[in-house]
Amino acid sequence: MFVSDWMTRKVITVSPEDSIAEASKLTKEKGIKHLPVVHAEKLKGILSDRDIKEYVPTKATSLDVYELHYLLAKTKVKEVMKTKVYTTTPDTPIEEAAMLMRDQKIGCLPVIENNRVVGIISDKDIFKVLVDITGVRHGGHRVSVTVEDRPGSVREVADIIRKHGFSLQSVLTSYERVDPGYRNVVIRAKGNGNSGP
Repeated sequence: MFVSDWMTRKVITVSPEDSIAEASKLTKEKGIKHLPVVHAEKLKGILSDRDIKEYVPTKATSLDVYELHYLLAKTKVKEVMKTKVYTTTPDTPIEEAAMLMRDQKIGCLPVIENNRVVGIISDKDIFKVLVDITGVRHGGHRVSVTVEDRPGSVREVADIIRKHGFSLQSVLTSYERVDPGYRNVVIRAKGNGNSGP
């Protein structure tokens, strides 16, 4: 699975010269949290709803509502946007994009191809990936075990599940929170099984 399989292709963007008021209105109307800032088809920055919220209180302490609206209307996106932007490409494995987002504590990555923004991948998209690869929407049974980290150990668990009349939907493994030399395995299986030994 690659970023191109999960990214949003219709990207809502703003210009560095747009006002913060316009950008804020866009995030609310479209129900989005991040706006790539683009000029002449090139990515110049990123503006999040959090950037806007953090900017407003610093300016709002001594302003009445009309002054605040005026300030937001005259403040340009380029004054508030982040210029250090982490990006990804359509052919990046989705797990690498997720790891970058987690490590950098960011909520999205603009997707760049031929120096143009061709999509955006967000934390919501990553949640969709997790739901999909676990197969949880298809029901079934969840089997979670800790096994030795050696060749064939996952197959042995899968063989036991199949032996009892179930088929496998997904297999995930993790090395988190286990002793060295072991790993966690989560298998989602479907079927009614059998009553055999």
